[in-house]
Amino acid sequence: MKAPDYQDIVLPWIGKTAKMMAIFITDRFKQHGLDLTLEQMIILKILQDKDGCPQHDLALVTERHKASLTRLLATMEKKNLVARISDKSDKRVNRVYVTKIGQKYFQSTIPIMLETMNEIQEGLNEEEIQITIGALQKIQNNITIKT
Repeated sequence: MKAPDYQDIVLPWIGKTAKMMAIFITDRFKQHGLDLTLEQMIILKILQDKDGCPQHDLALVTERHKASLTRLLATMEKKNLVARISDKSDKRVNRVYVTKIGQKYFQSTIPIMLETMNEIQEGLNEEEIQITIGALQKIQNNITIKT
């Protein structure tokens, strides 16, 4: 049986594109003087909507292992972007709060993200964008159905 030609399979293209986008966005943040990764920006975005989120819930929402999220949050704490505080009613629960510096960083990312998204989609017309979104939605649906 012949091995498949991976150039004709969607999954490697999605994975490579996602990795390239994360690097591209992180580079854009650095160019604008922000010491921030895409993953850290996503955490700040979640906390903008749900400040004080339990660390366990943050792991679920970001689909990260607890240990991986703990390391990410420790890095963010060193940068004074977030603070982890034990829950008053249950000391086993750490709640994660965005700091004033974290809020400022997040607000700084908004125009950078808009500019970067436009840059990434450059050369695609509206129909190509809608076809791509539709195809990705179908793939996500296939994954959801099978899990």
